[in-house]
This record gives sequence, C-alpha cells and structure tokens, in this order.
Amino acid sequence: MGTGLALPRRQRGGFHSVPASSTASAASRVWVFCAWLVCVPALLFAKDVAKNTDLWSLKGLARPEIPRGVCSSTNPIDAFIEEKCRDKGLSPLSSADRLVWLRRVSFDLIGLPPSLEEQEALLRDESAEAMDKVVDRLLASEQYGVRYGRHWLDVLRYADRDENMPAAPGIHLWRDWVIAALNQDLPYDAFVRAQICGNRAAKRRTISAAGHLTPVEPRPEDLFALGFLARGATSLMNADQQLAMSAVESISSAFLGMTVGCAKCHDHFYDPIAQTDYYSMKALFDPLVLRRVDLATASEVFAQGRAVEQYQARLGALVEKMRRFIAPYHDRLYEERLSILPEEVQAAIRKPEKARTAREQKIADDYYPVLRIDPPKIKEVMPAEEVKQYEDYLKQIDELKPPEPLPVFWTVEEDAKRAAETNYVLTTGDPTRPKLSQPVPPGFPFAPTKPEFRDGRRETFADWLTAPENPLFARVAVNRIWQWHFGSGLHHASSDFGTIGGEPVHPKLLDWLASEFIAQKYSMKWLHRLIVTSETYRRASSGPPDRESANRRIDPEDQFLWKFPLRRLEAEPIRDALLLVAGELDLTVGGKSFEGGKTGVDSNRRAAYMSRGYLSFTNAMPDYLQTFDAEDGRMACPRRNQTVTAPQALFMMNHELVEEVCSRFAERLAKESCGDCATAVTLGFRIALGRPPSDAELARALDYLQSEPGKVKGFAWLLLNMDEFLYVR
Repeated sequence: MGTGLALPRRQRGGFHSVPASSTASAASRVWVFCAWLVCVPALLFAKDVAKNTDLWSLKGLARPEIPRGVCSSTNPIDAFIEEKCRDKGLSPLSSADRLVWLRRVSFDLIGLPPSLEEQEALLRDESAEAMDKVVDRLLASEQYGVRYGRHWLDVLRYADRDENMPAAPGIHLWRDWVIAALNQDLPYDAFVRAQICGNRAAKRRTISAAGHLTPVEPRPEDLFALGFLARGATSLMNADQQLAMSAVESISSAFLGMTVGCAKCHDHFYDPIAQTDYYSMKALFDPLVLRRVDLATASEVFAQGRAVEQYQARLGALVEKMRRFIAPYHDRLYEERLSILPEEVQAAIRKPEKARTAREQKIADDYYPVLRIDPPKIKEVMPAEEVKQYEDYLKQIDELKPPEPLPVFWTVEEDAKRAAETNYVLTTGDPTRPKLSQPVPPGFPFAPTKPEFRDGRRETFADWLTAPENPLFARVAVNRIWQWHFGSGLHHASSDFGTIGGEPVHPKLLDWLASEFIAQKYSMKWLHRLIVTSETYRRASSGPPDRESANRRIDPEDQFLWKFPLRRLEAEPIRDALLLVAGELDLTVGGKSFEGGKTGVDSNRRAAYMSRGYLSFTNAMPDYLQTFDAEDGRMACPRRNQTVTAPQALFMMNHELVEEVCSRFAERLAKESCGDCATAVTLGFRIALGRPPSDAELARALDYLQSEPGKVKGFAWLLLNMDEFLYVR
C-alpha cells in the first residue's frame, strides 16, 4: 500500500492521482476526501434505488380490514390507532375537556375561536350528538373555506405578487375559486381536474337520444381555477418555458407527492423517475400560453373611460399650474446642465422631437436622466417662502389617485403552433439548450401504458391522475388533510412519497382512509368529519405524569397518537383571533387582497386575504406574516415551520395592533360585565382562551385588578400574552 492517497481530480477532461506529497494542503486533502467519502456511496446508492420500482406508494391500493375488538369506538380511525398503541405498549390519554375540544376544533375547521354563545350551547347540550352538531355547523360555515383554502394555497404556491408574474392582476380570483370550491365540498378529483384543465367535469361529451355527441362545457367559474397554471408563468410570451416547468413541479408535489422536479437536470437519484419522464410531463403543458380575460361589463368600460378622462384633466391642470410656478427655477437648472454637455448633444436635444433623426432621438433619450430636474434640486434654489407653495402642489398631485383599473384575469390556453412543435430534453433546464438528440413525446411517469391523447394532453393526464386506480392520488390527499388536523401526517413527508420520504407510520390506516375517500366520492368534508369526530382527535394533550412519562419512553414524538399534539397557531389565526376578541374582525369572504404593510393593521379582514409575495426591490411580504412563519408563495409549502422567536414575543407584547386590541377588548369586558370585576375576569378567560378561569386564576386576577377599571386593559394584555392564547391543546 503506497503512502499517497489517490483522489479523483478533473484535468483536461480526464482524472489522475494526486499524491500526498503534492502542494495541496493537508486540510484541503482531508476536505476533498470527506466530500468524496460522503458523495460516492450516496451516488452508488442512488443508482441502486433508481432501479427499484417497488416503492410502497406505487403499490396498488388495497383496503385493509378494520381491527376488531380493540376499542369501544365505532370510528374506524380509533380501531387502527388503538391497535398500534397496544402493539407498542402505549396507554392513550383520555378525552379532553369539552371546551378544550371546542376551541381545538373551531380553530382547526374555521381558524377562529368559539364564541361565548357557542361555548354555552355545547355545555347545555347533553345529547350524544352534541359534538357532531358542532362539527356539522363548522363545516357548513363559509369560514371553513377560508381556513382550508389557505392550507391548500400554501401547497399550490399562491402569491398576490411575485418577481415577473404577469398573472398578478386578478390572481385573487383563483384564491376565491379555491375557497368557494371547498365550501361547496367540490369532490377532490374535480377540485384537481378543474385547476389542470379548466373543467371539473369527468365526462367530456354527452350523447343525445338521436346519437349526437355534444362537448360538456366548463362551468364559467372554473375559468378562475386556471390561475393555478397561469401563476407559474414569468413572462407574457413564456419564452423561458417556466409555465410548463412550474406546472410539472407543482402538480407532482401537490397531487402525486413525488419530487419529479429533481429530474430536471438528471435522472432522479433515489426514485424511479428518469430525466425523460420530467420532460415528457413538461410536454403536456408546453403548448400553453397566457391569455388575458377582460372581466368588465360594457357600462364599466365606458365609466372607466370617463373617469380616466376626468382624472387626466384634473392632473393636467395641477401639473400645468405647478409647471408655471416653478418654470423660472426649473429652466435655469436645466439650462445650466445642458450647457456643459458636448455641442453635438446640445444640438440634438434643442431640436424639436419631430425634427430629430433616429440617432439624435437616441442621444436625447440617453441624456434624459442627466437633465431631469427632481423636486429636491428645485427646492434648493427656490426662496424659502415659495418652497411651501411648491410642496403643496406636490401634495395635491400625489393625493390625486387614478381610477381603479378594470378587472382582468390571466388564464391559459393551448397554442396550436406550440402544440405542433417537437419537445426535447433541455440541458440543465435551459430552453436555449435543447438536446436535439433526445426528443420526448408527451407523457408522465408511472403511467401503466403509453397514453393516447385523444381528449387532449392535459385531459388525458388528469384522467390518469384522478383515477381510483392511481395509488398516489388518494393517499397523498388524505395524508395531507390528516397533517392539517394533527400537525404531522400518517406519512411524515406529505409531499415526498418516494424513497427519501421513508414509509408511513400508520400504513394500514392511510390505505383504509384512501380507499374510503374514493368510496365517498372524494368528499373532503366527509374526511374532515370522520377525523375530528374520532376519539383519537378528542384526546387530551396532557394527562397524569406517570402515564405520560411511561408513554414518552416508548414514543417520545407521539408518532402513534397516544395524546393530541400541542400545536402553535399559524400567523393568520393569531391575527384573526386578536381582532375577534376585540369585536373588530370583518368576516367578509372573497375580494381583492389588502396590503398588510409593516403593521398588518390596514384592514380588519381575515389574514387569509392579506397580500403576500416576493419582490427583490422591496418587502412584498408583511413583517407580521414573516414573524409567524408564513411563506411568500415562491416555493410550495407542504408544512409550515413552527418557530418560537423573540420577535413573536415582542409583537404580542407591544405591537400597535395588540395595543389597539387590548383597548377594545377592555372596553368590551367593561361593557359586558357591567363593571363587575369577577364577571369581567371570567368573560376575559372565556373569550380569549375558550374556558373559565380556575379558582386560583380568578383570585390572582381580582387581586391584580383591585376593583380599578383602569387596570382592565392590563388584564386583557396579560390574557393575550399567555402561551395558551397562541396554542391549541
């Protein structure tokens, strides 16, 4: 064995050995060796698993038998969970207090805390169906769609604005479509099909009694579902083909739970997805282009024309008045700047625009920024007594707002020319570098046979994607919805059902739910109802210390759900709850997003309607949303982070929104308690935390208040800064 260590080193297209005596430092050699040691086995492993198509998630969906005799509950979920707990030697906790469950399920299904009336109604109702009635009421609320619409839009990459996103005007109509579809309990397969094809119908033709075939027209509102695809375009002409690439990556992640996007530059390292699979799937969407749809009526167009004319007239009058006022100062500065330029440039600029040659016009355009005189420069040479008048003119012009633009929406349509083009594998995903030796036909990974695109590319793909025989479709959906209820899915990697994602913790329950979801015609409300009415969901989040200690030794991460997991609320429910306790929350559903700014108090609408996105030159994401871990929509977000940070505590302690809410909350408590401190304390706990205070809490609160009305605001602040306000247990 030699003294030198041979490491691969690229030189002139080949490799050669680098002996230990080379000039490379010992540290760099160790670093390279470590990298090689880590990467080579990974690459070798990748090649092995890429050949393995025996993934659990690709196996056909077989409905498992429900375990018998393991629990008294009639909900099948409990039977599967109880069987797993018994196998592991776990002792599940008992049910949570009714009011604790009510607060949990209210935040879960509609993103809002229960009202005093709703708490009282549950406490009065001693029937066996009392909790079922609560669930039915919450699922029937239009606020359910707002809550779960926000969940789905995280996964589907919704943003009100994004760098170079032409579809930004009107994109909120896609969000509103998602919310409306969920409130209507649109079947999940139709929910997905509409966003890919713009038509929720599974049947595309009907036949009359005379034998005439008629295409099934899409429902008018399903036009807005195509915002899902339009959102991915980064230019009007789609020259960079990002619309198709975004479609591949969003659809595969959201609805297939597979990281197909990893095959853009090379065959997938870990899953049976070749690079050609990625580009075949991309070919399904390559014919798509953006199409602008004007939504204004004829009367709105005429009214807009009149409004624009009036605005321009008022603006012109103000500008002309100001121009005459500043003309002596502006002209003097302009002439000073122009006079120091070369004579050729001066001559071109002094010519009337129509008399200029093309070359002279370019000179004038190039020098425009140099010659432009901005207000600060004018004020520097203006007498002090006239600066105020000038600033008043500027203020009047700034306050004169143009008419609201007419409503438009950007959808997608197929371009016949693009559809006729040959599709190729792209080198590193670059549209300017097609591999002409690797043409690819339209297709998609995991298809059992070569697809025939008689009904269209997207339509054929959507048929396969949403078919009951597709083992991924229902599994991914039920797992994602389960995660939104418990914080973690039955399979932890909700958007990666491949090799790296591992195997599910509860495979039998996952497959039973997926099978039943199909049998229930993909009703998402049915699935929610089944989950939140289970004993598993009703469990307490804490219990006797000895039992908890024994369970933690076996299952420290609560993977087998022997208790309900403690969860922090997301950004939107926290803000909504603050406004609700103050009696200030606007529950209007639908409409344009509002600007959150730095404070997030620009509107009292639900935070799901707060504008979000990304712009490199300014902060397009409200600070509040970022503080509480909301995503900006650039990347799919299958599961939000749940951090605990100092800025979160500082927000709750002294932000102007919290300050205003505390004042309103105190006024509400004083009014509804008629000045009685004990009543005010009890009301405060019930409104903010969804439960009455304990005897000790009541005594401490009364000791703090000491019958002084001025201290009620401080008491309200204390309630909102309790951990219990931010967490669901």
